[in-house]
Amino acid sequence: MKGWNSFASCGNATVEVGQGNGRRIIFTADDFGLDEAVNQAVESAHREGVLTAASLMVTAPAAADAVARAKTLPDLGVGLHLTLVDGTPCLPAEQIPDLVDAQGRFAADLWLRGVRYFFLPGVRRQLAAEIRAQFAAFARTGLVLDHANAHKHLHLHPTILQLMMDVGKDFGLRAVRLPREPLKAARCAGAQGLAPAFWSLFLRPWLARMRRQLDSHRLMHNDLLYGLDATGHMDETRLLKALHCLPAAGVTEIYFHPATVQTPVLHALMPGYEPHAEWVALMSPKVKDYLRDHGIAKGTFGDFAVR
Repeated sequence: MKGWNSFASCGNATVEVGQGNGRRIIFTADDFGLDEAVNQAVESAHREGVLTAASLMVTAPAAADAVARAKTLPDLGVGLHLTLVDGTPCLPAEQIPDLVDAQGRFAADLWLRGVRYFFLPGVRRQLAAEIRAQFAAFARTGLVLDHANAHKHLHLHPTILQLMMDVGKDFGLRAVRLPREPLKAARCAGAQGLAPAFWSLFLRPWLARMRRQLDSHRLMHNDLLYGLDATGHMDETRLLKALHCLPAAGVTEIYFHPATVQTPVLHALMPGYEPHAEWVALMSPKVKDYLRDHGIAKGTFGDFAVR
């Protein structure tokens, strides 16, 4: 795939105004750069659909292709999708031995790693170095940094969030995703079972702390997020339900993992996801009509940064 060597090594929107009711949406595609099918979906969904933002994995196989496409899309808000799990690091494995497995990829044992982030200064130094390397790699693309978040929402971890904010200020970071999907919102959008209730209760104190940290650093963030319960399954039906459930005011982010086709790479990484259905949802005329008929504005984090 295009550009793997240059990015794996980390080498050396117009807002559609209709804000009378105060409802504003950021439609974001995660994993930009993971596969060319993802990049194709991002480009087409921005040009012809409702997509306004994308989060770039700077070390992913198709990152160079993603950057090339983004440079032809001046209104697309591109941010950093900080990758510290299920991916390849920027730095050589020997510089971050406590972050990677025997294959040189980020280790997947999140709970154990999370504890080590808290208590081991040496591990935190490695983490800080890798986070800086990824921000620097994004800066070298020449793209304007619209926002930052972390793969698997790992920036919920206080150590990672603090490092993201501390390092990010050197690279012009202005906005961060707040992964807050209250139970009421999830239920309204179609969530079922006990899992949404469990995660809503479990994450509540972490989210409250995260919001205080972001506000204290004067970083813009969304008020709500849709897509946590429906990760990989935000099809047209669920998206329309989510739009119907929007609060009367505030900034809501709805995130997706779209692709024009589920390639073997995507199937291996996310076998249960429906990337094509999510792409179709972003291209849906019904979704466009709903936004227009209900006077809902869509834009990037940067568009809504002055709140």
